[in-house]
Amino acid sequence: MLPKILAALCLMALCVVVHAIGVTLALRRMGREPRGARGFGRLTWLLVMLASWMVLFHLAEITVWAWFFSWKQAMPDLQTAIYFSATTYTTTGYGDLVLPAEWRLVGSVEALTGILMCGWSTGFCFAAVNRIFDAQTPVTREPL
Repeated sequence: MLPKILAALCLMALCVVVHAIGVTLALRRMGREPRGARGFGRLTWLLVMLASWMVLFHLAEITVWAWFFSWKQAMPDLQTAIYFSATTYTTTGYGDLVLPAEWRLVGSVEALTGILMCGWSTGFCFAAVNRIFDAQTPVTREPL
């Protein structure tokens, strides 16, 4: 059991690295965007691109887990493993596919990792939206 838990923690760490790369790249891209007045269309496009970028990195993380399950033959093939990992990572958990008993705790670690990574993405998107709108809001000071 311990080797499987260690493998799950390594996969979790890999997901953190992948997510950190994604957030860093998104920050760099947003840093190149001019601050200040932008039109609604430009802001909307920026937010759509940010959300798409985050989803792509989540899909990469899901694929990491799926590849592992397929490699260890905990799922019959990669396509099935990707579907299983997507439902587990997102905590949808339809229950139509389950891991063999000896791998179930690893699946639970995947679900916890997905919760953490989705929370990180949510926090990042919230901060990005605040940054965009703070740059557009004129600063007014109350008289003393």
